[in-house]
Amino acid sequence: MVDFLIWYLLTTLLGWLAFPLAYRLLPALSDRGYAISRALGLLLWGYIFWLMASLGILPNQLTGLLFAALVLGGLCLWALNGIWPGELLTWLRSRGAMILTVEVLFLLAYALWAGVRSANPEAVGTEKPMELAFINAILSSPTFPPHDPWLSGYGISYYYFGYILVAMLAKLAGTTGGVAFNLGGVLVFALSACGIYGLVFNLLNSSHKSASPDTGAAKDTPTRFTLASLFGPLFLLLVSNLEGFLHVLHTRGLFWRQDANGALTSTFWSWLGILDLNQPPAQPFSWGPTRFWWWWRASRVVQDYDLAGGWREIIDEFPFFSFLLADLHPHVLAMPFALLAITLALGLFLDTGKDRPVWPAIDTRRLFAPTLRIQPSLFLLAAIALGGLSFLNTWDFPLYLTLFTAAYSLGRILHTKDTLFTAVKDFAWLGFALGVCGGLLYMPFYLGFSSQAGGMLPNLIYPTRGAHLWVMFAPLLLPILAYLFYLARSFGRRAAFWGAFKLSLGLLVFLWLLAIVMGMAITFIPQYADLYLGSVAAPDRVELLTGAITRRFISPGGWLTLLGLLTLTIGLLWEGLLRREAGSDDHTTARSGIGSTGIFTVLLVVFGILLVLVPEFFYLRDLFGWRMNTIFKFYFQAWLVWSIAAAFGSVTLLTSLRGGWKAAFSTGLTLLIAAGLVYPLLSLWNKTNGFQPVEWTLDSTAYFARNLPDEMSAIRWLQEAPQGVLAEAVPQAGGSYTESARVSTLSGKPSVLGWVGHENQWRGDTASTAIGTRQDDLARLYCSRDWDEAQTILDQYNIRYVFISGLERTTYKPDEGICPLGLVEEKFLRNLVPAFKAGPATIYTYYGTGND
Repeated sequence: MVDFLIWYLLTTLLGWLAFPLAYRLLPALSDRGYAISRALGLLLWGYIFWLMASLGILPNQLTGLLFAALVLGGLCLWALNGIWPGELLTWLRSRGAMILTVEVLFLLAYALWAGVRSANPEAVGTEKPMELAFINAILSSPTFPPHDPWLSGYGISYYYFGYILVAMLAKLAGTTGGVAFNLGGVLVFALSACGIYGLVFNLLNSSHKSASPDTGAAKDTPTRFTLASLFGPLFLLLVSNLEGFLHVLHTRGLFWRQDANGALTSTFWSWLGILDLNQPPAQPFSWGPTRFWWWWRASRVVQDYDLAGGWREIIDEFPFFSFLLADLHPHVLAMPFALLAITLALGLFLDTGKDRPVWPAIDTRRLFAPTLRIQPSLFLLAAIALGGLSFLNTWDFPLYLTLFTAAYSLGRILHTKDTLFTAVKDFAWLGFALGVCGGLLYMPFYLGFSSQAGGMLPNLIYPTRGAHLWVMFAPLLLPILAYLFYLARSFGRRAAFWGAFKLSLGLLVFLWLLAIVMGMAITFIPQYADLYLGSVAAPDRVELLTGAITRRFISPGGWLTLLGLLTLTIGLLWEGLLRREAGSDDHTTARSGIGSTGIFTVLLVVFGILLVLVPEFFYLRDLFGWRMNTIFKFYFQAWLVWSIAAAFGSVTLLTSLRGGWKAAFSTGLTLLIAAGLVYPLLSLWNKTNGFQPVEWTLDSTAYFARNLPDEMSAIRWLQEAPQGVLAEAVPQAGGSYTESARVSTLSGKPSVLGWVGHENQWRGDTASTAIGTRQDDLARLYCSRDWDEAQTILDQYNIRYVFISGLERTTYKPDEGICPLGLVEEKFLRNLVPAFKAGPATIYTYYGTGND
């Protein structure tokens, strides 16, 4: 409870330190960035500390954290100059209802998810041990970059900024890594709730500004939509895909019938083709899912099969599933900061009409010279925020960089006399400048980073079925479609939509043909042909080409859905731009169906469409060899941006429609949200065992202390021991997703080797060199009877601590390979003194040449 309160107070303080900066740099937003200020403060504090620690200026200690907070405080004082107390206090008084709502929302979301996590706190299974290992390694590293907990002698080769932010709060609050693991997820949940609330609030208030009776100018209505904006957190964090609703229908036996032999068959469930749901339900039928881990299936809705019929696992997580699973993975940690990037984009979009000097100040008479009109301070903040996304979740950087620059260029077209050529030119210049600056600001990260990603490959045979796409996104797409049709009702011309259809169809055909050309070209490259053909189970290029053509037309639902959405959205943008050129003012177009915020919302929808469209034709090459991770990363971001559009569109329709149309939409929306809430209600109960945990705690390591108290005592001793390399068992299979590496994970000490498969993923082409013969060397260390051989290995890896307990004894059993006698502990007993012993757990300390 103490840790819970301290984290709440620290993040609130960071928010208040950052808010003056947001207030000054985001004047066009109704909330002036208040809702996102906590995330902004955490980002800036983290960036200042990380950069100065990486440059050797600050230590990874409490004093370094406090100094970084003082620097943030100095920025706060700079931002307050000229607006405190008069202007800012007046603004705060006028926004009391909004501020109170944000504070209550943050506290409720924070407390709610803390309660959920305390009922299911264990950092066991999936990626949780990895994430806990990173937090503990950062806490124990004296300098930056922090050491890799699973590969001694190396720094972390991963996008780990989110873990730094969690570890910073833990160190400042005096929180253990085990508790910080869960509070980190709780904090991200609450920050995301406030972030999307602010976006929806700003969009709604901007789109419904009233005219002043004195001047006719638009003015804010800050108390309006204070509660309606809560649709944002609802759609982003709670509403889920329809797999949970379908699972209930399945377990009730709906659409199943018995054949002549008494077996259950179903045309519907077979056609739907989602694993588990296409199998007969258990009898007697029930109202709730009964399969073990049934809730996992909601993250595997999309089904891919190669040309031989082999199933390819596809990950299609959505926010509630990710928070329920409770992996503190980068895609989750980055959520508040992705919302921050969108908030900055909206603030810039709405402010582009201001007559600002061109920046940078160069000769703009040249044809391709930049003519950017953006505050240098906002540019710097955007570079820190967007560049930080690369360090948080690398895939997000180019995505939100594109959205930010598109918002700027579109805003310039709408609010100024800029031509399309100027907008495209400045889009390129701003994207280039922010990309370079965002990279340079985080250069220490890139210098130590390597990745498994290896370019782009064409996706020829895996089109997403329309049924699966709608099961995944229907709770968002249906409100969005209703809103898009509502906007389209004001158009008297069909030319815009006909042109948009041709453009959209042309784009899809171009991407399809480009993918086919790329795929066929690969089959003519000798060193890649067999590998690529084998990845899709194609015997030759003729079969590959045949499959590429036939599968697109056998399963057209997905691309037809995207074609329809693209046609609607591009047509709306097209018509909106034409109306601007015709001289319509913002409020006239708002009353006729679309204003600036409507256009920005449509831009978000287009962005989401493109995110879903890309994996239809291309995927990023990685160790898995198919589009599993590309779907995972892109669909998750599509959910994020579409949830903003769904919330804004829903509130707009609820406040604009009248009569029967309003009743019909309200009823449909209620039923849709209810269907989307079936999954969170049932899965929460299942995952938490009916909220009846063994122990209510936020400590993710409490399970380990209960089950293996002697090992936990040894690990706690190790946490307080001087820094040094650790030797522990690595199973022959590599140990990934097992209890392997549990000592380095819980203690933060760097081990010679941890999860081998993950190290291969993180380091890509450099992994084999970095890992070398470590796994065999550890086996020889534990199994050899020769002390000289063991000592050579101890010196080679500068090992200080040798850990022996149950896992070491079961891993190194007698075999015909490296361990003919099994684990030989006698050599350690003869030559080393046990530094700690509790039951079966023993830690031997070695003071070799590297451990003085």
